[in-house]
Amino acid sequence: MQPASLIENKRYVIGIIGDIPALLTFWQMFKEQSNDVVLKDIGIVAAALPSETVLPEVHDSSQAIPTYAGYRKMLENHPEINMLIEATGRPALLHELRNYLPPGITLVERDAANFFINLLTSDKIWVACKLDLMHTQNMLKTIIDQMDQEILFLNNKGVVVGMNKTALVRSGKSKKGLMGKPYCDVFEDTDKPECGYEKNPFGQAMETRAPAETVTSQVDSGGRVQYFRIYVYPVFDEDGTVNHVVAIRRNITERTSIENRLQQAEKLASIGELSTYMAHEIRNPLFTISGFANSLMRAKGLDDKAREKLSIILTESKRLDEILKSLMNFTRPTEAQVVEVDLNSLVTATMDVMSLPCRNQGVKAHIDLDKSVARVKANPDLIKQCLINLVKNAVEAMEGGGKLFVTTSMVRDQVVLTVEDTGHGIPLAIRDKIFSPFFSTKGKGSGLGLAQTRKIVDEIGGDVDLVSKEGVGTKLTLRLPPTLAVAKNGDSE
Repeated sequence: MQPASLIENKRYVIGIIGDIPALLTFWQMFKEQSNDVVLKDIGIVAAALPSETVLPEVHDSSQAIPTYAGYRKMLENHPEINMLIEATGRPALLHELRNYLPPGITLVERDAANFFINLLTSDKIWVACKLDLMHTQNMLKTIIDQMDQEILFLNNKGVVVGMNKTALVRSGKSKKGLMGKPYCDVFEDTDKPECGYEKNPFGQAMETRAPAETVTSQVDSGGRVQYFRIYVYPVFDEDGTVNHVVAIRRNITERTSIENRLQQAEKLASIGELSTYMAHEIRNPLFTISGFANSLMRAKGLDDKAREKLSIILTESKRLDEILKSLMNFTRPTEAQVVEVDLNSLVTATMDVMSLPCRNQGVKAHIDLDKSVARVKANPDLIKQCLINLVKNAVEAMEGGGKLFVTTSMVRDQVVLTVEDTGHGIPLAIRDKIFSPFFSTKGKGSGLGLAQTRKIVDEIGGDVDLVSKEGVGTKLTLRLPPTLAVAKNGDSE
């Protein structure tokens, strides 16, 4: 008898009857076309070779299957057999077996055995296809999850039916929290009517049946603006119907910042050329106009109306001259001497000067200076000018009063000067314009304050950072280079 371990947990314990050619053919077909899943339920324990005098053993990969000169002897030695396969196809033997076998043993004829072996072949192909499909799915999912872009899979109604890992992480929500959400809620962060079917790239892609894209911006939880480019691709089924849509969002904030800087540099170059032309072509006539107006003002016999008109001419000439000076100073590289600046002392002195404008506006100033802050490598007058610009803007943003916070600190290898207000904040629509020359929301002034501040800080190797929330306030941070502890005799490395 076979060891119990060989037939344990087998659903079918099989014995085979057949001559040597039929038996070997059947065994070869079975071993080649079966698979591990099927073999877990099947155990072939013995073979019978009627009318044979030589009884060779049939070899499995791990054992030898005993053979017997007749099925009766095989069944006596293997009472565990519950299925008998007749592989010869002889009618007389089949008739005998039907009459002899007990009800507990199932008889499978040769044709039926061949049929089931073919089923095993189909099952094997199905398993191979399934494994290949699972491998492809896992590889595709791994690739999509490792992409830095956020990817949403939408149905043809714009509802989320799937997403990659990046979209989950950046949204801060669970998969269940994103599933079923409209496209606009996730990628454009709005449920407003303007994000309607025809107003976003999803609607455009559905209407034109072609890829679409757009650029959006959002204010993050820290009050900083982030820019995104969204790409939408329709997916068609066999009859050409759009059944799904792939939406991809890429963060282009850094790229947009670089582009804005380049645009500003180009604008400054144009302004520089213009200021040179204005200095030669406008200031000379303007000086002549002012001179004659002053001369007329000293003349006798002028009535009050004439003097009033001359006064207006002088005032406007002076204002135009100030604008020209500001413009020329803005475009001209700063040649001020760079020295070691005690930032805390400079802030204290500047805020003493600005305390009166703060009180007049109902603004309470809070000054917090880090005593351990390093000295700054800059020009004190220019840094003072930057601070005055920031404080003036902050005070003007708090028309009904508020709080002003001026702080200094060390962050890594930079000295940080921060001016924060509790004003109305800066609208998102103009956030990327406020550092542009001549841009102003006040209806007065030249609009060069923040542009000049950025220019000064950039030239000394620093940086300007803006954080603003509408209705909450604005924080402007100047990151300035510290003075390094380099020996004057140059003996340090």
